[in-house]
Amino acid sequence: MKKSGLFKRAVSMALVTATAAMTVAGCGGKSTETSTTSGNTENGTYKDYKSGFKDQVTIKVPVYDRAFEGWNVTDNYYTKWIQKEFGDKYNVKVQFVAIGRKTEVADYKQMIAAGTAPDIIFHYDMPQAINYYSDEAMQELDTKEIEYYAPTYYSKMKDTMDKYGKIDGKNYFFFANRNPIYYNYVTLIRQDWLDKVNMQMPTTLDEFNKVLKAWKDAGLGKDGDQLMTGSFTYEYGFLPENLSTEDKALYLDLNVAPLTWEATKNYLKDKNTEYNEGLLDPEFYLNTKDTDAKADFVSGKTGVYGLYMNSSTDVISSLLANDKDAKVATLNPGALAVDGRASYYQYPNYGMIMGINSKTSAEQRAAVWMYLEWMSQKDNLFYLQNGIEGKNYTMKDGIAEPVADFKGESKLSDNNNKDYWCLVDEIAQYDTEEKTYKANLKTLAPAGYEKLIEDAYNYAKANEKYAVLTPAFTKTVSSISEYSADLLAMWQEFYVDLITCKPEEFDAKYEKDCKEYLKGGYQDILDEKQQLIKDKAYIAE
Repeated sequence: MKKSGLFKRAVSMALVTATAAMTVAGCGGKSTETSTTSGNTENGTYKDYKSGFKDQVTIKVPVYDRAFEGWNVTDNYYTKWIQKEFGDKYNVKVQFVAIGRKTEVADYKQMIAAGTAPDIIFHYDMPQAINYYSDEAMQELDTKEIEYYAPTYYSKMKDTMDKYGKIDGKNYFFFANRNPIYYNYVTLIRQDWLDKVNMQMPTTLDEFNKVLKAWKDAGLGKDGDQLMTGSFTYEYGFLPENLSTEDKALYLDLNVAPLTWEATKNYLKDKNTEYNEGLLDPEFYLNTKDTDAKADFVSGKTGVYGLYMNSSTDVISSLLANDKDAKVATLNPGALAVDGRASYYQYPNYGMIMGINSKTSAEQRAAVWMYLEWMSQKDNLFYLQNGIEGKNYTMKDGIAEPVADFKGESKLSDNNNKDYWCLVDEIAQYDTEEKTYKANLKTLAPAGYEKLIEDAYNYAKANEKYAVLTPAFTKTVSSISEYSADLLAMWQEFYVDLITCKPEEFDAKYEKDCKEYLKGGYQDILDEKQQLIKDKAYIAE
């Protein structure tokens, strides 16, 4: 296929470049000069910095750059407010460092190698956080020091750090709190297209494929997709019902696609059928970022699109600008599961996983703990999450309701400033689940579209029994760090080829690709994980 061939050459060049950059970044990334946990003690007690540091201390704080239009992640109303309210008070200069959301691993590796990484090294997934530890990019932590400088933060996260924060028996990680919700990620479906073909909301994969066929026959759009580059959860709709702890530990890995697993084979076969029957966007592999998939949806090329919803999302308004009669609904998650059993990735009880840069000084480290403590104060956190009362929001029944289309100086980022306050909390929450839900009806949906979140909430409640928690290893899986970049390049090529090949070619191609994938390092990963499982070096729940 001509387009597939062009794609492969383009992707191969991009991957070679990216892999080379990451390899260079990895070389020399290991530091032999790691800061110790001492330095903030004097005569056996911790130094008191409550009145501020004698000499100004600069801390570099990472913040995701999601390329929100018109938003400068390192210089805006809230970064200035943080400097004024926290930094100036304690003689700390808070310097924000932009980390590309889609390029964060490469960004971090390059900065670690260059000695310019921020004082906090973070990631959402434990395997990659452990990779940074393996690169000696983090320093060992003194939990008593954290407790001294950040008592509010520490009291909330102590149990989580005790359970998950140790690697090879030593303290390295600290975390943001997570009281998870599963209704902020929504897959939108064109309700008006369902109405046009006189079909109900699909509840199983078979019903969903029948909807796609009906759309095709009616001359409407197709299913959408994009090139997968990480956060691998595609296989969850194809998991066996009685999944063993061993298989979870072996195969469920957000950073390495489990190509050789039966669940992956079944997923790829379904996509291959979609492609060959003309139900899938034939150029899906050209979508290399979320904005590509979004553009297909708002233009009417595709009829489904998944996103983390918030009140300021423009996907619906953009869709309506192209088709004033368009209607959207929340897709039943069962529609993407082979038997309607909507298994999903269960979040652990922590959000952001963080370590302190091995080159960070004792005073900088103390300033980081003080920053977390300041942000953990209820008023400061609420301000970061909601803005200014009477401008950004109004209070109603104890809930901050966003002012629709607010464009003032204190406008929040397009994900409600989460990339600043995610260091202490994964979601904005009130003192009861009911109040949090009522608030989320306003903060997670554009005005007038609260039913999208209401339906997502009801689906999430109905599917709670299908949650799948991935065991966390307590020792490094060194082969993941060694082979993940090569395996990602292989995965992308195989993924596209197996979906776009003729159905009669699938089985032979899949068998050949699995052999190459195993040889390319995946067998080493499975073997190393198997040994860790045998040694019981993991946390299962």
